[in-house]
Amino acid sequence: MNKYKSISFFEGLNPLRFFAALLVLMHHSEAIKLKNGLANLEWLGLFRNGNNAVTFFFVLSGFLITYLLLKENFKTGTISIKTFYIKRMLRIWPLYFLLVVIGAILLPVAFHVLKVDYTMPYTFRQTWYYFLFFLPGLVTFFFGHHLLEPLWSIGVEEVFYLIWAPLFKCLKHRILVVLLFVIAVKILLTLLSMYAIHSELFAYVVSIFQFESMAIGGLGAYFLFYHGEKLQQLALFKKPVQVLVYFTLAMYLIFHANIDNAIWNIIFKTPVISALFINFLFLYLILDVSSVDSGILKIKSKLLSTFGEISYGIYMYHMLVIFTIILFLKKYLAQMNPVLSNIVFYLVVIPAVLLVSYLSKKYFENYFLSLKEKLEKRSNQSKLEKAS
Repeated sequence: MNKYKSISFFEGLNPLRFFAALLVLMHHSEAIKLKNGLANLEWLGLFRNGNNAVTFFFVLSGFLITYLLLKENFKTGTISIKTFYIKRMLRIWPLYFLLVVIGAILLPVAFHVLKVDYTMPYTFRQTWYYFLFFLPGLVTFFFGHHLLEPLWSIGVEEVFYLIWAPLFKCLKHRILVVLLFVIAVKILLTLLSMYAIHSELFAYVVSIFQFESMAIGGLGAYFLFYHGEKLQQLALFKKPVQVLVYFTLAMYLIFHANIDNAIWNIIFKTPVISALFINFLFLYLILDVSSVDSGILKIKSKLLSTFGEISYGIYMYHMLVIFTIILFLKKYLAQMNPVLSNIVFYLVVIPAVLLVSYLSKKYFENYFLSLKEKLEKRSNQSKLEKAS
């Protein structure tokens, strides 16, 4: 069997997950420090990559989910939508709804009892249906910034999963056309939001539902699955091109908020086109790290891989941890010089987020992941029995 049709684990992606989650943590850390009048690095582009990191997660999600569906269809001739949904539920729902309970129900009560100087911008009664139906992004739109703000991207992914598996099953022989169609529709909707439909809500919904990012990830999975043997020979993945792409990506992530000139703006700030370009840069990174033998960015650190395994927790818990640490250390951080304040802050925040995420993974998430593994074993056994 062609090895590109039976990949069970993509090397190097877990560390990328960790780095993306770390960028989100840094972004929110600096925004919260700025809001609290503390020394911050919010002005530097490197610390304002939250949206870019989430876009990377969307591209990665589209890549992995589409590859898994392609592989399942290749092996069995069909897609088990029920199994797909249950597996996604067991991975995403437990932590998602735990955070909703903590952030929307328990914290307001704790703030009231402990007389914490923080006012929730909404009540659970006002927002429960947004969280329940995986539209937490609308909570941010209607009520402003809040401690559960990162959940918006989880809602977007859940809606994507809900649509993608049945659509894939029905149109599996036209999946390339579907992927291109999704990208084309997003371009059209974006242009409509910019030039024709002058509605803030419409523009916001179009911007956060980044299905085009997932479709671009899906294009990468499609190419790898059907044409993976050509990947190693493509001029696009020769070392000089790799160096150029990584230099471009690094420059963008570090300085995107600090450079303003004509050439830079054409490349990175042209409406629609620049966003697609950045998506393809992320896809290039994913393919190069995980599937190109001569890739210059091979990350084989077990520690970083372990951190990547808890990246979902890092993403979900970091706002609560940052808020808690600011609450208790604000007075002390304010008295330090700016350099020391920033160093101490991250020396406390990063280990704290890692610890909370590790404990959550070990004692909470792993229970549901074990159920997911049992489901996969039963599903594979059932397919083998049918095949025999």
